[in-house]
Amino acid sequence: MSTLEGKQAPDFTLAGSDGQTYSLRKLNGKVVVLYFYPKDDTPGCTKEACGFRDRNAAIADTGAVVLGVSRDGGDAHRTFQDKYKLPFVLLTDADAAVHRAYGAWGKKISYGKESEGVIRSTVIIGPTGQVLKHWPTIKNAEEHPAEVLAFLQTLLP
Repeated sequence: MSTLEGKQAPDFTLAGSDGQTYSLRKLNGKVVVLYFYPKDDTPGCTKEACGFRDRNAAIADTGAVVLGVSRDGGDAHRTFQDKYKLPFVLLTDADAAVHRAYGAWGKKISYGKESEGVIRSTVIIGPTGQVLKHWPTIKNAEEHPAEVLAFLQTLLP
């Protein structure tokens, strides 16, 4: 997929693991890290989530908010959050509409087999809703949160 950088981020309205509803409009004025991942409590997704957890305070120091997005439901999200003490909200995109809008759904090759599904990716959305940074595919889920933090720190005055 081509990059979303410099474009207006697609709005969304999704249920959060905390029982609240989240939309980009409600987050206006904040820097948002929106990361898309395939499934709660799987090896790569757990490494990525724990990486964001471990850097959460430093990310918050930049003024950014982290939101994870998968197709899993609220119960799975809450179990995942509790098990790994994740301090950020996980959003449910059951029909993958938001995944598609952000290029996080499509054809991929895993173990030599082509399939359609979630493409692990991340966008950083600025306070006016413009995409500041887009990683259309994440190669190393464990190291990616450090890349996100490093980018966020470049935004600081």
